Amino acid sequence: MADAEHLNADAAELQRFEQAAAHWWDPEGEFKPLHRLNPLRVAFINEHAPLAGRRVLDVGCGGGLLAEAMAALGAQVTGIDLGEQALGVARLHLLESGQQVDYELDSAEGFAARHPGQFDIVTCLEMLEHVPKPASVVTAVSELVKPGGQVFFSTINRNAKSFAMAVVAAEYLLKLIPAGTHEYRKLIQPAELAAWARRAGLVVEELVGLHYNPFSERYSFGGNVDVNYFARCTKPDRP
Repeated sequence: MADAEHLNADAAELQRFEQAAAHWWDPEGEFKPLHRLNPLRVAFINEHAPLAGRRVLDVGCGGGLLAEAMAALGAQVTGIDLGEQALGVARLHLLESGQQVDYELDSAEGFAARHPGQFDIVTCLEMLEHVPKPASVVTAVSELVKPGGQVFFSTINRNAKSFAMAVVAAEYLLKLIPAGTHEYRKLIQPAELAAWARRAGLVVEELVGLHYNPFSERYSFGGNVDVNYFARCTKPDRP
């Protein structure tokens, strides 16, 4: 693991998620939106990069919602996170679910230094907007995926509409997530993410908007990337 003094992490962000760690697997708790979203995002990943038999890394895995779901589809999954309590919850839940996931306490950058080019698929969802240097994570993810492999990012756009919907409405009006979860200045415009990906040697294949209907409490994909969005990238094969 990287020297804690030099980690690409925000101590306040880590503390907030650590304090909520016990609630990761409560489908009606503060991670309820992730529980509602998880089947959709797993289906999207599996559609574009079939998971069965693939070696997969989930960066910023938290309590393991995505990691376990991908393992259930036959992937060999490793999850990394800097939250010790969240990883503890993730490991305990394996005893209940019976899934097989290897969880490790590490940063993307530190893990990339020891495991370059070892994964067919790398996911990094709802994580980039919580670190001081998201471009560094994108570079590490590119180093971790094999040539020909696929990478999936998800994050939140930075504009007036996203502030109104993802911060004001989601955190303060609808109370979908705890107030203070997102800082507007840390949100990431699609052009910024695409530029970081290209500099890291990735090809951006697709940007897809993620939409929430507060009446049905359902998520869906669409073309509008004004608020939440996914980026699907590939690592070109080397000659």
